Amino acid sequence: MAEFVIGEVPGVEPGSAWRTRAEVAAAGIHRPLQAGICGGAERGAESIVISGGYEDDVDLGSEIIFTGHGGQDASKRQIADQSFTDSGNAALVSSQQLGQPVRVVRGAGGDELLSPTEGYRYDGLYTVLDHWMEPGLSGFQVCRFRLFEVGTGGACTFEDEALPQGNHNPEFTTRSSTSPARDGTVTRRIKSLYEHACQMCDITIESPKGPIAEGAHVRPLGRPHNGPDVPANLLCLCPNCHRKFDAGAVHITDTFRVIDFEGLLVGPLHRDSRHKIAVEHLAYHRQVICGLEE
Repeated sequence: MAEFVIGEVPGVEPGSAWRTRAEVAAAGIHRPLQAGICGGAERGAESIVISGGYEDDVDLGSEIIFTGHGGQDASKRQIADQSFTDSGNAALVSSQQLGQPVRVVRGAGGDELLSPTEGYRYDGLYTVLDHWMEPGLSGFQVCRFRLFEVGTGGACTFEDEALPQGNHNPEFTTRSSTSPARDGTVTRRIKSLYEHACQMCDITIESPKGPIAEGAHVRPLGRPHNGPDVPANLLCLCPNCHRKFDAGAVHITDTFRVIDFEGLLVGPLHRDSRHKIAVEHLAYHRQVICGLEE
């Protein structure tokens, strides 16, 4: 098997194409014959393949919203949540943190306008700009990564890519969705209890229309989590801490300590004595959303 290489593989130019994954691996561009991510948590990701294997992938050419690995059955259906502790997903997180480029290979099963009609094609280097966790089309939590094309050996700057023109007269579309009914009085009461101060960072965000705070469910509502809309499953968080909590970037111990994804103490969770937070919901968040072993 070819050696571990970050960045360009000598002698292989973007646009190079192969008929099979075995030929891609032999060229050293993407070494695994099946996995869509090559790499590990310690050294980062070497490469990814986007070829329609995950229904949540979004390929925009110079920008890719890539779905992480895991949670599929033999027929490629998403049947379980993904986790950032998976070796491939952890590799892409490390690539973002280390600022390392990732090789992108497109396969014939991907976007019909951007992918080869057959086989596989190497499309150059991309950088990982962001990662988060969110419900996918099948209702399960999936790891999401935003990658941006940087070109051969390039660094990601705004000068690398012209901003899109956009649409001065966007059309309106009608979408329907099914979501759990929420009791707004519960959220309003919890936010009022803390005077709209975030229970994690203790910051109150003021605006001309009043303080900004959000009700964050510890165990998410709806399928597949089916968390309850009750005070014991609710936190008052600022938008930033809410996003981090939902993405699994922070978790809360049974002793109400806030811990980041590197295991470092952020601080205590601010609590009112009247607010009884259920530890079983905290454990669910740690295990299912953060992928931590108890």
